Amino acid sequence: MIRKQIADLIRRGLEAAQQAGDLPSFEIPAIIPVTLGRHAAHGDYASPICMSLARVLRRAPLSIAQAVAPHIPATEMVRQVQVAPPGYLNFALDEGWMARQVPRILEAGERWGNVNLGHGARVQVEFVSANPTGPITIGSARNAVLGDSIAAILEAAGYQVEREYYVNDAGSKVRHFGESILSRYAAHFGADIPFPEQGYPGQYVTEFAQKAAETFGRSLLDMPRDAAVRQITEWGVTQVLASVREDLADLRVHFDTWQHEKDFYTGGLFDELMDKLRAGGYVVEHDDAVWFRHPALKKDAVLIRSPRVIPNPAERPTYLASDICYLWDKLVRRGFERAIYVWGADHHGDVPRVRAAAQALGLDPKRLVFLLYQLVTLRRGGQKVRMSKSSGEFVTLRDLVDEIGPDPIRFMLLTRTMDVKFDFDLDLAVEQSDRNPVYYVQYAHTRIAGVLRTAVQRGFDLSQPGDPALLTHPSELALIRRLLTLPEVIAVAANYAPHHLTTYAGELASLFHAFYHECRIVSDRPEEQELSRARLMLSQATKSVLARVLHLIGVDAPERM
Repeated sequence: MIRKQIADLIRRGLEAAQQAGDLPSFEIPAIIPVTLGRHAAHGDYASPICMSLARVLRRAPLSIAQAVAPHIPATEMVRQVQVAPPGYLNFALDEGWMARQVPRILEAGERWGNVNLGHGARVQVEFVSANPTGPITIGSARNAVLGDSIAAILEAAGYQVEREYYVNDAGSKVRHFGESILSRYAAHFGADIPFPEQGYPGQYVTEFAQKAAETFGRSLLDMPRDAAVRQITEWGVTQVLASVREDLADLRVHFDTWQHEKDFYTGGLFDELMDKLRAGGYVVEHDDAVWFRHPALKKDAVLIRSPRVIPNPAERPTYLASDICYLWDKLVRRGFERAIYVWGADHHGDVPRVRAAAQALGLDPKRLVFLLYQLVTLRRGGQKVRMSKSSGEFVTLRDLVDEIGPDPIRFMLLTRTMDVKFDFDLDLAVEQSDRNPVYYVQYAHTRIAGVLRTAVQRGFDLSQPGDPALLTHPSELALIRRLLTLPEVIAVAANYAPHHLTTYAGELASLFHAFYHECRIVSDRPEEQELSRARLMLSQATKSVLARVLHLIGVDAPERM
């Protein structure tokens, strides 16, 4: 990364200034901040390190910068180092060096932008994990897009990543789902089984009931009620998961593993961990319930609910009880170095409890990463579309994919930071204009593909590289500058911030469009043949980088539109 190279130059400059006596001896910070320059006139990169050293050296930042700048080693990458008030070190890249990187970018292809931050560390990203009580909605789609893109970015950043879907197939919500199907199933045969008070009245439940009638006939009506509920619940969960897999696959989301909550209880892990917590003094009993107590928590948290509240023993363990089993399964049984949870913001209260549980079990809470995203509001014609599995009023992911396709869903859901609420404008998603961010970026890729096809038709051999020294136009250099920053963008995005990639894609598309309008890429003039070859090489590199960024966020890079 260029930032790292410049930081190393500054470090060497500080060391040389100390050795020359221009600066006193002091411990150079481990991290030297370097940022992209905000104004072209001030250089391409800047560092405020001298301002942070002012207190240590008891010297004005500008004076420190003036002492360091002459000692920064010369390199072919940097054309000029300037000192600017109140104490910045500004670096201007050498334009010839920049242009010579274009063939390197093109040669790297899909590897361009990769950074080895993870050094092969095994991490797990658990995401979506919607209750298996109905179809995936657009709210869960944001979870899916975030989790899948973060996983891809972490892979590009040098981590070994496993994607996992956690199936909440234990507890009362799943039973209510099964009871809902059974009630509609019975009605299909003219029988009357009351609909559960906390049931799921959606049309999809009626459709499941009709399918259950075809599968089981009347047999479920001839068995004890509890047995019928268990059987149709297991069957219903299987049906939901099959549709979830299909719907997510159409959104280009796939999982390596599917972990079932009920396995923690049938396999004995829950009892094992309860014994560990009791031995550590973290389990107390009062009000007919079992509670988790930890100094980091303001109040006790229920682990096993009272039989007066939940008669069925199998349904008494809370989500926290399952979360404790799950974190142990992730960090100990399977040995992930880091477990990343993608949760809705409504789960913020669960985070301190799970962290406290990890600490109580002797695990480092820093190995747990919780990413909380705000929910999505779907709008059509300026009006809000309501969504709720319980009420039966919701727009499914399947509906959305069928209407607008996966690309607008994935791209648009990544255009904001996850901590802000998102208004998803369905009208904008299908609009073919520069206002639609995914259309704007994909059109840039398509435009490049068209330019390259035209070049081939006119006899240019795209396998023959052009002379990068001919790339001197301001639009060419601006485009190259942005291509060179992809490794840095991926490094920043790897800090669980995939929105940086959609922003980068939009900026890169804009720079290419400017280059396209300001520079003749394919020329028939004999005297411009070499320049055309150089510009075609730059176009190929840009196309490769755009495709790379789009693929990291799961969006198609079309050749034609």
